[in-house]
Amino acid sequence: MGLSAVAVTSVQQETSRTPVALPSIVPTPMRVSSSLAAGKASKMPHAKVVIIGSGPAAHTAAIYLSRAELNPVLYEGMLANGTAAGGQLTTTTEVENYPGFPDGVSGPDLMDNMRKQSVRFGTKIIPETISRVDLSKRPFKLWTEYYDGPDNKPAYTADAIILATGANARRLDLPGEEQYWQNGISACAVCDGAVPIFRNRPLYVIGGGDSAAEEAMFLTKYGKHVTVLVRRDKLRASKAMASRLLGNPKVTIKFNSVVVEALGENKPRGLLTNLRIKNVVTGEEEIAEASGLFYAVGHDPATSLVKGQVKLDSDGYIITEPGTSYTTIKGVFAAGDVQDKRYRQAITSAGSGCIAALEAEKFLAESQAEETTTAVPVASNSTIEPVAEVQGTKQKKVGIVHVL
Repeated sequence: MGLSAVAVTSVQQETSRTPVALPSIVPTPMRVSSSLAAGKASKMPHAKVVIIGSGPAAHTAAIYLSRAELNPVLYEGMLANGTAAGGQLTTTTEVENYPGFPDGVSGPDLMDNMRKQSVRFGTKIIPETISRVDLSKRPFKLWTEYYDGPDNKPAYTADAIILATGANARRLDLPGEEQYWQNGISACAVCDGAVPIFRNRPLYVIGGGDSAAEEAMFLTKYGKHVTVLVRRDKLRASKAMASRLLGNPKVTIKFNSVVVEALGENKPRGLLTNLRIKNVVTGEEEIAEASGLFYAVGHDPATSLVKGQVKLDSDGYIITEPGTSYTTIKGVFAAGDVQDKRYRQAITSAGSGCIAALEAEKFLAESQAEETTTAVPVASNSTIEPVAEVQGTKQKKVGIVHVL
């Protein structure tokens, strides 16, 4: 019997009438995702989108993506970059500026609730650290810590990745720092400055740049007096910020000065009460009363994972297109403090996580539409089945191949 295959037209109704059903023996053309096929061919676990991170940005992205039924996988890390799962908020005792909590909420509780919400909607959370990625082509490949050697297979492949690895505040490793961290010592004046233990009390800021000047100005709203300690003999802040700082009657600047020890109550959750301050020129030391010490010496974004693959700025932050989460690699998105060097707030991180999720969802939808369509081969003994004619309706012709 001869082999025959032709294109016929099917009728797509554009009215509300019940459409005429095509013969059940006519199969739907098969669409094959090249990236998904690659994942299956290698027999590796594959996800449409993998999120790396565990803070507000990561979990907000996870919530949005899981509700969109994209089944995201979230690697929250195991003390990744020295921080517990949940990010910087796990080191914050009280969060008073996150909407929806009129009485405040502890940082760990806030992150625990976000995690539960991610799980509720179907996010697969893996408590391992991603230590290597290959972003050279899709599907992207991800390896976990201790299994990232040249002979190890990737732990996962993904069509899209959201980087939400955060940034860690630099610490000074002062004697007493660990004991009084979040009990008088903080790395975020905007986050913690309004806490009762700092109100109408003497406060100190370490740093000489714009961030230090901004934090000191902010703290004047709450503290009795703010002293800025600058290691050098001049400020690094811009001229405008320096003028504002020098002109504020509630601010004193001590040049050539560093903190050498934090002192305070010797009991569980005891508070900071004093600082030992040293003049680096004369060597003289003094004990000063202090209820708060705020670090403004910068942050270190957790971007070593993608260095050399995604474009970073001079400070190591991921560069994104303004107002978006798009990085320099198509299909790779960044959210939270890893790309935000200015605000670094839980609420702004959550917002950027939402942006990343929506943009990743859009990217995946567009990618699927662009995938190569592979038609089922025409079998022998093929015949052409006539299509029923629809009367009295507008018709739209779509060319397909019917295989019997």
